[in-house]
Amino acid sequence: MPALPRGWHWLLITAIAPVAWGSNYYVTRQFLPLDHPLWGAVLRALPAGLLLLAVSRSRPRGSWWWKSVVLGTLNVGAFFVLVYVASQLLPSSVASTIMATSAAVLMLVAWPLLRDRPTLLPLLGALLGFVGVGTMVLGGTTAIEPAGVLASLAAMVMSSFGFVLTKKWAVGEKTLAITSWQLIAGGLLVLPFALVIEGGPPVIDGTAALAFGYVTVVATALAFVAWFTGLRHLPAGTVGLVGLLNPVTGVLLGTLLAAEPFGPREAIGTALVVGGVLLGVPRGAPGRRRSVREDRRRERRSHAADGRRPEDRAV
Repeated sequence: MPALPRGWHWLLITAIAPVAWGSNYYVTRQFLPLDHPLWGAVLRALPAGLLLLAVSRSRPRGSWWWKSVVLGTLNVGAFFVLVYVASQLLPSSVASTIMATSAAVLMLVAWPLLRDRPTLLPLLGALLGFVGVGTMVLGGTTAIEPAGVLASLAAMVMSSFGFVLTKKWAVGEKTLAITSWQLIAGGLLVLPFALVIEGGPPVIDGTAALAFGYVTVVATALAFVAWFTGLRHLPAGTVGLVGLLNPVTGVLLGTLLAAEPFGPREAIGTALVVGGVLLGVPRGAPGRRRSVREDRRRERRSHAADGRRPEDRAV
């Protein structure tokens, strides 16, 4: 069996995240309590963050106190609430497909913030993926709730900025640690709103407890670590394209497990999305070397800013 091209193992690790997130839409819609988006976010974020904190055993230092709050808001707190709302209002296939538009948004945000200029093939891959997204979402017979679409779009834009800022700020920090800080900060930010607006936590039966366990461990702790690992080792645009696997997972699970419609339109859309991912992935090492050089420059600037030597920081 031939070996995978250089760098593909990082793509495979990164792919864990969108696949897990695509399954999260189905699990949330089918098994978690209705009308509790705030508690849904808290019960997803805090346990996952505490689990990763127990493994990493590292607390924030210096500027990472406020950075964790910013990233926790963009990537976790507000993001989880919006995703929970979208999951309850939209079919799994539609919710996950709308989120896949982050592929191009990540590229556009990374350009000014990271000086990571998108190249032709990733842009074409994103365009092909968008065509697939439109094919799956537009023109179907299933009624689409506008509030769910707005929630998905808001979550996508916020998380795209948050992911790029994570890549910019996290150079030289442990992936497990920065992930745990964001999840805890995001969960704590939502907790008081959940208590005031929704009252006490929802009653959870055995099925919902198992569903929350899956969402916490797989769709949150494991998925975010895999995603941030990909952002550390790959260009942001490439990571965004891998995220197009999110709607493919949502469509397949919605079809196989929730009896959501899947016809020629969904099949063509899924094929276009997968084609966009394959078209946009790096073909060789040059893009990876450019990404590594830029990461090293950011790391040197970060070391100079906080006065610590590179060997004093965790890699």
